[in-house]
Amino acid sequence: MIAQTPPMGWNSWDCWGASVTERIVLQNAAYMAANLKAYGWEYVVVDIQWYQPTAANHSYTPFAPLRMDAWGRLLPAENRFPSAGNGQGFRALADEIHRLGLKFGIHIMRGVPRMAAHDRLPIAGSEWTCADAANPNDICAWNPDMYGTRADTPAARAYYDSLFRLYAEWGVDYVKCDDIAREYPRCEREIEVISAACRACGREMVLSLSPGPAPLERAEHLKAHANMWRVTDDFWDEWRLLKAMFERAQKWCAHAGPGHWPDQDMLPVGAVRQCESPEEWTRFTQAEQRTMLTLWCIVRSPLMIGGELTKMDAWTLKLLICAPVLRMLRDAFATRCLRLTEDEAVFAACSRSGGGYVALFNLSDCERAVEALPDMHELGNAPARELWRGQACPDARLSAMLSPHDCAVFAVS
Repeated sequence: MIAQTPPMGWNSWDCWGASVTERIVLQNAAYMAANLKAYGWEYVVVDIQWYQPTAANHSYTPFAPLRMDAWGRLLPAENRFPSAGNGQGFRALADEIHRLGLKFGIHIMRGVPRMAAHDRLPIAGSEWTCADAANPNDICAWNPDMYGTRADTPAARAYYDSLFRLYAEWGVDYVKCDDIAREYPRCEREIEVISAACRACGREMVLSLSPGPAPLERAEHLKAHANMWRVTDDFWDEWRLLKAMFERAQKWCAHAGPGHWPDQDMLPVGAVRQCESPEEWTRFTQAEQRTMLTLWCIVRSPLMIGGELTKMDAWTLKLLICAPVLRMLRDAFATRCLRLTEDEAVFAACSRSGGGYVALFNLSDCERAVEALPDMHELGNAPARELWRGQACPDARLSAMLSPHDCAVFAVS
């Protein structure tokens, strides 16, 4: 079974929007292999519109011509991904990433390209056309490339089957499907069809659904049909968005488990927004970045780095390779929120190796003492070590004096 622990990797969206190129992907993959792979980072994901030759930033060009094959399946734009020539698609790029010991992922929009439906292109391996699969009345509100599908029809299933067979031939390990996670109930059947096609393609692939917020009441459906699903809309480097994530984490953390992970979105660390402002660094303070990674790890959210890796500074690298905190991501289970107020939060989890974890968060704008007790009576006098600072905790109450927006996280043995 895939995704037994939360997937970890890099995604091109934050730093490059729709404009990423093969050269950029490979330079980030090389950095990951050299500096991050040993700590569990392994997925390299090409985000949206890799099939659009003129994509230049985080915006979309309405009704731009898209690269596709004779069966209505989108192909990498060769001017941006030169190795895709001669019908190779992403095969050569995936092979190169695999040679680095990493895994390769792509973004897709749900549905059928409008161009393919208008031209009534045949669906590979079937008697149907793309027009038979497409629903022209189902259109994404923020990207004009696709029509949704008539998900209950054999044509829709045939189209998605043909897509995932192609991705298997390319060597894809991870598919992020967009315009779907928050679209219940109208996309519920389409999620099932996409999931079935992914599982039947002959290659193990992580299936990630975006954007959020996915509806909490459909958690069991999501767990049955996807490996990851977004619990939030796009997450950026603003404290108000990070503070709001604590309530989402409180609600969703009980649903995290092997093979299915609520996704709090990417980590906007380091050199973000490269295509618009190459010098722009994350707006998060160091304390806020520490709080973000601690929350993601204790509730076991997937970790996808959003910044340009080759411009990473020493402090950010140290943050992302803190082995004790990353061990918590893989080792924790039964996470629960013990306390959440306007000013502070306390989360706890069990450890598969015995003991547990306790994370203390100062959500206020002032220095503040935060402690686990009185909520953690069961801890007794168990020894504990703070994971970021590597210090033993002499206080059985598990308390810390924290700067604004900062945290402490303890392993309790």
